[in-house]
Parts: sequence; C-alpha cells; structure tokens
Amino acid sequence: MKRLPMAAAATVAVLGVAGVIGAVTQTPDASATQVPGQLQKDANAILRQGAPGVLADLSTSTGHVRVRAGVADTTTGKPVPWDAKFRVGSFTKTFVATTVLQLVGEGRLSLDDSVDKWLPGVVTGNGNDGTKITVRQLLQHTSGLPDYLAAPQFAFLGSEEGFTAGRDKDYAARQLVAFAMALKPNFAPGTNWSYSNTNYVLAGLIIRKVTGHDWRAEVTRRIIRPLGLKDTTIPATDHTVPEPHAIGYERFPGPDATATDPKYGPAIDATELSPTWGDAAGAIISTTADGNTFLRALLAGTLLRPAQLAEMKKTVPAPGFQAPFPGARYGLGLMSTPSSCGLIWSHGGDIHGYKTRNGVNSQGSRSIIVSLNTDSLVPEPGAPAPTRDQSLTLIEDALCS
Repeated sequence: MKRLPMAAAATVAVLGVAGVIGAVTQTPDASATQVPGQLQKDANAILRQGAPGVLADLSTSTGHVRVRAGVADTTTGKPVPWDAKFRVGSFTKTFVATTVLQLVGEGRLSLDDSVDKWLPGVVTGNGNDGTKITVRQLLQHTSGLPDYLAAPQFAFLGSEEGFTAGRDKDYAARQLVAFAMALKPNFAPGTNWSYSNTNYVLAGLIIRKVTGHDWRAEVTRRIIRPLGLKDTTIPATDHTVPEPHAIGYERFPGPDATATDPKYGPAIDATELSPTWGDAAGAIISTTADGNTFLRALLAGTLLRPAQLAEMKKTVPAPGFQAPFPGARYGLGLMSTPSSCGLIWSHGGDIHGYKTRNGVNSQGSRSIIVSLNTDSLVPEPGAPAPTRDQSLTLIEDALCS
C-alpha cells in the first residue's frame, strides 16, 4: 500500500542457526536439494540490506521449501515464526481485482463501465471526473487519479512523531476518496500509468455497490473461504496483527535529514496501526502459506474464468516500477516482470512495519512469498547498494532453479 512491496517437526534439513543466521525446512517430498542452500544465501543477503528478519516460502507441485533469517524481535533474538502472520499491504489489490473480475465473469458489471455509473458523483472536483474513468483503468492504474496518501491529511506518516501520534486514527473509505479529490489528477484517464491507492479504494466501493456487501465480505466469501486460507484475515478497525507474528519495525528520517541523506533514526515497533489507511488497497493480513495458495490458484485458473484471467494478464508499461523491477508491466491487480525462465507474475506490498514480495509462474505450478518485518530498509555499512528490489534475486532463484 505504501507509496514509493510444528514446522520444527517437519524439518528434514537445517542450514544455519535459527535467529542468528537462518534456518531452512524442507518437506520430505521437496525436489532440487540445491535450492534450500541458495535461498538461504539469498535471505541472508537481504539481512545486509537492513531487514531485521526474512521469511520465504517456495511452493511447488512436489512440496515446500521454507527459509528464514534474522529475527522477529531484535530485543529477544526470537526467530521469525514459520507461520508468522503479517500485513501484506498492496498484495491486497490482487484479491480485490480477482473479486471484481469474478463479478465481470458473472455479468454483473463490465470493465468498460464508468466509475460514475456505480458511484455517481463520488469522483469529482479539481479535474477528477468519474464519468471518464473506467473500472479497467482503476484496476490497471491508468485512471490518472491522485493517491490519497499524497494528501496533507497523511503527512503524519512521514515522521516518527507524526506516526506515533496518528497511528490509531481510523478513516472511512469515502473519506480517503475525498482526500484524493482535493488533489488534481496526474493525467487524463488512459493516457499514462501511475500507481494510486485511490483506485482500489474505489474498486472496493464498487464491489459493495454491485453486491450489496462490503468488499471484505466478498473477498472472504469468494477467495479466502473456498481456498481454505485459514490464516488470512481482513481487519476493519482492529489495529493488531494476530499471533504468531514478527514485530514490524519502521525507521523514519531524522530531524536533521536532508534531501540526499535522510539520516534515519532507530527502528520503532510499528506492528499496530489502523488498517483503514489501506482499506481495499492494503488491509489484508496473511501468511506465506496462504499467499502461495492464493497465487497458485489464481494463475492456475481456479478463481477466474479464462476470459477474465486473460484480461488480468493484459499489461501496460509501468514506468514507476522500472527501477526496482526492470521490465515491469502492470495488468489488473497483477504485475509481470521478465526472468530467465519466463514471465514472473506478482504483486508486492509495503506498509509500515512489513514488506511483502512474491512471484508465481504462468502455470501456477510454482510460487514464492517473501515477508520482511520492515519496509524501511537501510543497508548495513559496507553492504552493496541495491540496484533493484532487494528480494528479486531470491524470487528468481526460487522460481527459475
């Protein structure tokens, strides 16, 4: 969401030491014995980029390989739980886009419907015009709508003092949209691409208008319950993360920060915050296992009819993602990036305290979820400066080995 991702009983091989360097578990039928060691190296490298803890879960048709590194709690040194729950941030958007596309497949709305058809008078002001924006453009981030997180009401998120004072403030979805409507659009609808959380808050409101139910209820009924995602929840106003979880850490620019040197302060515990900031753009809490189940089912065609899955995978260039994700293109709640083994489909998420990265192949036969318990990575002294997203090497090694 944030603006600019019993295990011991199943242990067959252990590499490293849990909570110090790392540990790996491998299900008895997992293949490619060289994979765990490489993924452990990749996870350890992410620690040098400033993550307190890393948890990664590779899911294939023959089993799982899971690695972890670092700690869940920097005070106690406790390792990240294998079944840790975490805020997935903007990975929520893929769940919401899937729900909208299911409704399209049922003939209950069209991707070419205007936003104003379903939410008359909601998108208006300062050049924003819901009569000229389609549902497709919302899901694809080609609407041109400004991001509500850029509004002055959310300036508090940029400092430790502001975050501490405002972390418990709840907002209604229509408030978030109203904040965005006070800003000018980024471009005319359909003429460019720009990531905006406002798009998905509106998609959530459209789900409610079409179905008569809150988007959380529809995502639960259509995706979470059928797939048996028992550890996936969508809080409305509960500010906590269910146990077990790693502490989510956040670092903010210091008081003497400059444009070229943010002079980050020490990390604080940012685990608890209002999920209403994310709403349908970033409120879901899940696990690596549940995330893999969802991604593999989605790409395998379990959740969408062929026509709607094809629409989801129709992509446009995503210039704002090119630096961290070279070659990135964006579809409908799903991003593609090239790799040595073909396209990787994904949708990361960043929210205070947690960073989620993932990837799945085109067949849905192999996927990986990576969770970091911070989204403010500050490399260790001497660590190489990242030239792309810090998790991409791990994801590519997992999916292409």
